[in-house]
Amino acid sequence: MSPSIAEEYQRDFYAWLIHNAQLLRQGRWSEIDVENVAEELDSMGRSERRELVSRLAVLLAHLLKWVYQPEKRSHSWKYTIEEQRQQVWEVLADSPSLKSQLEEKFLRAYQLATVMAAKETGLAKTHFPSRCPFSLEQTLDDGFYPEAQF
Repeated sequence: MSPSIAEEYQRDFYAWLIHNAQLLRQGRWSEIDVENVAEELDSMGRSERRELVSRLAVLLAHLLKWVYQPEKRSHSWKYTIEEQRQQVWEVLADSPSLKSQLEEKFLRAYQLATVMAAKETGLAKTHFPSRCPFSLEQTLDDGFYPEAQF
């Protein structure tokens, strides 16, 4: 690998990306910036997992708000819930292997959701259950809008 390819990674990421994609397509394996390509691929995987957790967290935070502030329910909250459900399914459609991590990411997302819900409602974080009161199936069910039951 010539030093200029590795330097290009630091100088102009987009140009580096296009150049390495071209090298891959041409089968010019010895010229590829292998270390940085591998790092970028790892980073893409982490990004997909973060996207899944983020979408689940926003969805769960809005479901918590739905339960704990019923007087403030709005079309906006309902549409956010619908949108986040669709976004979760889209992430899973794009990266089906993430389904095997869904339960684990759901638990992490709930921890983030309680912080978000506390911030948005003004309620103490301890006001929300320490364990998610909704199942994963309920959370992703288009028809599920919980009622106050706690």
